[in-house]
Amino acid sequence: MALPPPDPQFVLRGTSAAVHTLHFSCGGPEPDIPLLFSGSENGFIHVWNLKTHRVDTALDGHGRKSVCCVKTMGGKERLLSQGRDQRICLWDLAEGRTSVTDSVFTEHVGFCRCSLLKVAQGRWLLAMAARSLEEVQILELPSKTSVCTLKPEVGAKLGMPMCLKLWQLSCGSQPVLLAGYEDGSVVLWNVSMGKALSRLICHQEPVMSLDFDSEKAKGISGSSEKVLSIWSLNEQQNLQVYKTHELVNAGISDITIRPDKKILATAGWDHRIRIFGWKKLKPLAVLDYHTATAHCVSFSDHSKPQDRLLAAGSRDQRISVWSIYAQT
Repeated sequence: MALPPPDPQFVLRGTSAAVHTLHFSCGGPEPDIPLLFSGSENGFIHVWNLKTHRVDTALDGHGRKSVCCVKTMGGKERLLSQGRDQRICLWDLAEGRTSVTDSVFTEHVGFCRCSLLKVAQGRWLLAMAARSLEEVQILELPSKTSVCTLKPEVGAKLGMPMCLKLWQLSCGSQPVLLAGYEDGSVVLWNVSMGKALSRLICHQEPVMSLDFDSEKAKGISGSSEKVLSIWSLNEQQNLQVYKTHELVNAGISDITIRPDKKILATAGWDHRIRIFGWKKLKPLAVLDYHTATAHCVSFSDHSKPQDRLLAAGSRDQRISVWSIYAQT
């Protein structure tokens, strides 16, 4: 008999708005405080202390427009955030500072979260949806130099980019971008050459979220439909459908594979968080706590497996934090 689903280990309240993005920073040695960053619909970024379960700092840099992406850059002192004010902000949080040190104007009005990839010490690539509807802009940070603009072939009609994932096989290898589009397709781009390597139609509806496991050369995507699509990348850099998984209810807001590549989590429009084994997509648990759409899921980067957590943010203004180490 299946075990009953667990309760959250704890719940974080106090954002006063729907929670759209989450990012952990827990990998530091003791006495480093593990943190969780959350971005809300009211434009605030909250820095949660996971020892006290309280907000240490509230950052206000997006003119009260929804924050859709938050990432740390090489440590918890440097932060990148993206808002619906068409700006990506870089923050300096060292020594208690709460200042925006630089920003990039994206000119994009959609919901597409940017993607960040460390390519060398102190150097990052940033992929973001561009002003022109179908284009993706790649910048280098901190210089903000434009690397390339990825434009679909004439007549491709992909629609807007909806989700992005920059990755590389190993440090120093060519950076690659996976982009999910409005027409339901996933496209693999060679960033250095600025050209599409492969395109696969994974969904009938816009791709809402995707994640990719570069070790297994296998990815997963979700849309507003009742289907998760699992696809793989062969030696010739061609995307192929690997399998599909039928969901009970339609609508996936977010998908993330745990860093150890053993399990993944999805955030559903049906308010639920679903946990699957990544190897065979075996359903492991349904976490039923939220009372509105679950917008985002994130796994912590604790160095010890038994400390690892899963956080989920919802339209109900709450963040549920789960310990699912024992269940897997």
